[in-house]
Amino acid sequence: MNAIASEASSHPPRVGLFVTCLIDVMRPTVGFAAVKLLEDAGCRVVVPAQTCCGQPAFNAGDRAAAKALARRTIEAFEACDAVVTPSGSCGGMLIRHYPELFAGEPEMAAKAERFAAKTHELVSFLTDVLGVERVTARFDGTVAYHDGCSGLRELGVKAQPRRLLASVEGLTLAELAEPETCCGFGGLFAAKYGELSNTIVSHKADDIRASAAGTVLAGDLGCLLNIAGKLQRAGSAVRARHVAEVLAGMADGPAIGEPNKERS
Repeated sequence: MNAIASEASSHPPRVGLFVTCLIDVMRPTVGFAAVKLLEDAGCRVVVPAQTCCGQPAFNAGDRAAAKALARRTIEAFEACDAVVTPSGSCGGMLIRHYPELFAGEPEMAAKAERFAAKTHELVSFLTDVLGVERVTARFDGTVAYHDGCSGLRELGVKAQPRRLLASVEGLTLAELAEPETCCGFGGLFAAKYGELSNTIVSHKADDIRASAAGTVLAGDLGCLLNIAGKLQRAGSAVRARHVAEVLAGMADGPAIGEPNKERS
């Protein structure tokens, strides 16, 4: 049994939630859903003061800014038994690229390695570390699942969300023809190469519509924002949600990009 899972059976592990910038600004409900899932699994969740993981600076080649943000993040979560993020792309930065940033700096490199070793993507942490096999949630409808590039290729997140979705009452999973094909977001890529990004997401939107799913899910909000925007501009009725919202039973509100009728 994993040490953290063993600890959870007797004393709740202290799990630090790395919320991510996009979730904090664009979709806070994903953060609340992550907290619910972790607490339901027996964790004591804390949310230390935090900023960006540094991925935009890292991708732009600004290593100095990325290092400064990485140092701040590592220090903020030092007292946590585990660090969990509901984002494959931020997870990839924290786990794969923090140690790379500090190559040649022995003290910081060691800290980055320790930090990376205790950091996990949300659904992977629930299934692979805590051994969660099912959730108590209901979602009536057919969904498709998009495998975000970073979560899939950097962190190996593929079967884990599908395993938990299979336990959601009322949910039917319709696999996409190309679930692993990029959505075209890629952070700065979408901003720098808008025309190419639009071509890629158009292909993804066609695949989603062909699945006959009413909702598309993913584990990365950046992907979902890009996909939701394209679907809505094309007049599609397919809705987009983060997988954590469905697994936590918190998918009753507006989907991504939809107006909040209570505020309108």
